[in-house]
Amino acid sequence: MAPRLCSISAAARRLLGGPSPGPRDVAAVAAARFYSKDNEGSWFRSLFVHKVDPRKDAHSTLLSKKETSNLYKIQFHNVKPECLDAYNSLTEAVLPKLHLDEDYPCSLVGNWNTWYGEQDQAVHLWRFSGGYPALMDCMNKLKNNKFRKERSQMLLSRRNQLLLEFSFWNEPQPRAGPNIYELRTYKLKPGTMIEWGNNWARAIKYRQENQEAVGGFFSQIGELYVVHHLWAYKDLQSREETRNAAWRKRGWDENVYYTVPLVRHMESRIMIPLKISPLQ
Repeated sequence: MAPRLCSISAAARRLLGGPSPGPRDVAAVAAARFYSKDNEGSWFRSLFVHKVDPRKDAHSTLLSKKETSNLYKIQFHNVKPECLDAYNSLTEAVLPKLHLDEDYPCSLVGNWNTWYGEQDQAVHLWRFSGGYPALMDCMNKLKNNKFRKERSQMLLSRRNQLLLEFSFWNEPQPRAGPNIYELRTYKLKPGTMIEWGNNWARAIKYRQENQEAVGGFFSQIGELYVVHHLWAYKDLQSREETRNAAWRKRGWDENVYYTVPLVRHMESRIMIPLKISPLQ
């Protein structure tokens, strides 16, 4: 095909009174066509590329409460099954002392055993009102605490996360029981935390009529793009009725529709408060 194309081009040149093209002329035409198509494609693609304005604030600044410097730590302790009772007894003897000791700038928010979900597990939620300096102060004071060494012999594994609370959620406050608690954990796709927060800021009103909303948090250190929602119910039947009632409210379905695609993985724990938990 190449000789035929060249002969047609030569004939056209002769009709126009110009000289026959040489190899350089053919190469120049091909290059011009290539770059023209490339530029045209780039221009066409640019019509559909979403322009992202540069971020000027971190997620923590945009989503957390401005009036407080509260930092939260959540702990997950997987206990040896035969040691769970001893673990609970040790926890109930030691943690309230730390909570009441003014030398430790931390306070208990809640303490639970997992009922449904990962078994033989304890979950603890702490608040550090002085932020990171308060956290480090506590950590330094607890380094040589005998309680930690005794506790370690009862554990299979443990992990923790540092959290901030969403600005639009209630701040966790002590409440009387009896209640069960549900900790719903969402692992989001990276880059979607702002979108999650914007949707839930509008939707949280649909879940507050029965005072079930306890607290909402997002991770700062540990596994990132993780959200924890903490709910309280009288029992499992109350949980089912409260959740079903939300679907009858106009607008709740939109929140689910827009937030489900943001989630990579989700988990639900039903938890029973320990005797020492401020959230009963």
